[in-house]
Amino acid sequence: MRALQIVRKNKLPVFVGIIYILLYILVPDKADSAMRNSIYYLIEMFEVLPVIFLLTVALEVLVPKEWIMKRFGEKSGFLGNILSFILGSISAGPIYAAFPISKMLLSKGASVPNIVIILSSWAVIKVPMLANEAKFLGVSFMGIRWILTVMAIMLMAWVTGKILSRKELLSGISTTTEPNLYVNQDYCIGCGICTKMLPDVYELINNKAVVKLGIAQSENKMMIIKTVEECPTKAIVRATEAT
Repeated sequence: MRALQIVRKNKLPVFVGIIYILLYILVPDKADSAMRNSIYYLIEMFEVLPVIFLLTVALEVLVPKEWIMKRFGEKSGFLGNILSFILGSISAGPIYAAFPISKMLLSKGASVPNIVIILSSWAVIKVPMLANEAKFLGVSFMGIRWILTVMAIMLMAWVTGKILSRKELLSGISTTTEPNLYVNQDYCIGCGICTKMLPDVYELINNKAVVKLGIAQSENKMMIIKTVEECPTKAIVRATEAT
């Protein structure tokens, strides 16, 4: 029974493992090549992602939310687009390194169009790569491709911003990646500390604190942790602590 639960929680790794077993049985040569490629990319990820996560945490703690909102937020305008484009273009590392940074920026007030610009320019407009592109394919090709790519990125960012709102995106993030938050009513004494610290997340109902519905927890992550620590009866629980 326990083995079945482990399989259910790790469906993708189990599925990949089965595929590799079948490959080794049916086409062992290709299986060896596939395994070498997988190991190569896993090593690359282990080299890159820890640094990216450390950088993301540092930025989340050190960079004020107001600064992010001013430079990359909804009201940052064309200057925000340019800064997003520059950030993505000069960044090093593979595209998957951009996802945790983009999530952090989004949670601290960056707009959806600017996140699209950062991700897209990170993926296809790398300043160090432009010299190599010009060397092998010519300056004219590089220049035309670069101009058209920038135009496409700006258009894509504008369209995405019209279709998808930041609030919807944060709501999706909080329900899929953030731990569930609740207040244990048996322990809550209605002191109101949490509601004073974070009124956007908590409210008092019948002299008991409760978590408001539809709250994007990722946007208030650091303050939520503080409310958990400050609660005198430890009534505030994040799901990861309870497991």
